[in-house]
Amino acid sequence: MSYMALYRKFRPDEFEDVKGQDAIVKTLKNQIKADRIGHAYLFCGTRGTGKTTVAKIFAKAVNCEHPADGSPCGECEMCRSIAAGTSMNVIEIDAASNNGVDNIREIREEVAYRPTEGRYKVYIIDEVHMLSIGAFNALLKTLEEPPEYVIFILATTEAHKIPITILSRCQRYDFKRISIETIACRLQELIEKEQWDVEDKAVRYIAKMADGSMRDALSLLDQCAAFYIGERLTYDHVLEVLGAVDTEVFSRLLRELLGMDVHQVIETVDELVMQGRELSQLAADFTWYLRNLLLVKGSDNMEDVLDVSTENLAQLKEEAQMIDNDTLIRYIRIFSDLTNQLKFATQKRVLLEVAMIKLCKPAMESAPDTLLDRIRAIEMQLEKGIPSAEVKEKVVYVNADEGATPVQEQKPQLPAALNEDVKAVAQDFRGIANDVSPMLRNYLKKARLSAGEGNRLLIVLPDEVSAGVVGTEAHKAEVEQLIEDRIGKKVVLEVRHVETGRRFEDSFVDIENLIHMDITVEDE
Repeated sequence: MSYMALYRKFRPDEFEDVKGQDAIVKTLKNQIKADRIGHAYLFCGTRGTGKTTVAKIFAKAVNCEHPADGSPCGECEMCRSIAAGTSMNVIEIDAASNNGVDNIREIREEVAYRPTEGRYKVYIIDEVHMLSIGAFNALLKTLEEPPEYVIFILATTEAHKIPITILSRCQRYDFKRISIETIACRLQELIEKEQWDVEDKAVRYIAKMADGSMRDALSLLDQCAAFYIGERLTYDHVLEVLGAVDTEVFSRLLRELLGMDVHQVIETVDELVMQGRELSQLAADFTWYLRNLLLVKGSDNMEDVLDVSTENLAQLKEEAQMIDNDTLIRYIRIFSDLTNQLKFATQKRVLLEVAMIKLCKPAMESAPDTLLDRIRAIEMQLEKGIPSAEVKEKVVYVNADEGATPVQEQKPQLPAALNEDVKAVAQDFRGIANDVSPMLRNYLKKARLSAGEGNRLLIVLPDEVSAGVVGTEAHKAEVEQLIEDRIGKKVVLEVRHVETGRRFEDSFVDIENLIHMDITVEDE
């Protein structure tokens, strides 16, 4: 016999086997016991939550010869024929491929005939939102006043697409996502029946990855078990099969981002890529990790909500003290946007790396929530030390009122005396720039000059890309050689760029303007 997938093999045959939908099951059983069966039902909910399964059990129960407490007996001829799919009383229709007016007209013609066996003819229309407007209109009258022996069960994942005229004619039941605990317990039952050896931590991770869908959980378990046939299925094995990442990696990645260490962050991403991790899953899981951090910061009693081990909870509490709420929310925003982009991206790694660099370099963003991170980046630079020749502090006041709080402001400062060689280059720099190679000439057209520490000549570009091109050793050597040929002396060059969101004048002094205005800076 050919192998049958777990979700088909263990599909519930009676209401008692349905997990996570207790309210719906109880209501339907009570209707059957009290003989208060409706003529039209609408089952809504996300994939894999039991809509079609409950519809089939309900179809068996209303036709069962010996129902027990509202559930089908599973042994009578009607139950066996419905389970085998041979009963003429239960008609399953896929609205995705049978969505025209003609398909609905066929149903309208068929309902005129009584069932050949059993009490009810049950029409289960799956993905009913796929019906055309004409098909919905054709269904209206039949749905409102069907014969007493006909029941319609409409199943959909997108109830908002169904016309209100259809909704108003149905009893609506919303199938909720199944909890991780419920899915894990069900998986453990099936694992024992199959006599597999699976680690508890692996079961819980599969239950979490299923995102509330029992069918997805069974499919994931099937996939992982097939990869390790005859072996113990561990947590690490599940991560490997699903291309997922352990929480320890997320912890390391978060600490590297907080340290704004671009090099180490990109190395970690490269390591994950080389391990074959799925980048879309990585982004989604890291967003979930950040969400857990936010919950830990928000309350001290989150053990039940987070569903993490004691060790991971202690680690989350430690990391929650390392990051403020605004930074955390910014991280979540960037990764939520990234998760959506990765679904349709062809260059997933590039998008992921750009997002990581944005987190490490808040100056690259102009969004309001980056301001605190930009201030933190400046504080880190100040702690490491900034050359005194480039920064001059002056006191300004936030308010004009007396007693206002003084604030330190950074202002560019010119050296006490400009070197004559620097002056000579500044006076003739545009002529020198015309003699360089064509590509370099285009970049130098946008360059401006300033003076650096030790009478170095600063070539300042408007952005980081331009500075990266001009600042290569080959291009710097080319410009230095032209300067030496022009003035007969060697001048040390340094290439800088204007930070995002700032102006040239905020960080540098334009020595070309000073010299061309015949302003001389003398030694003190």
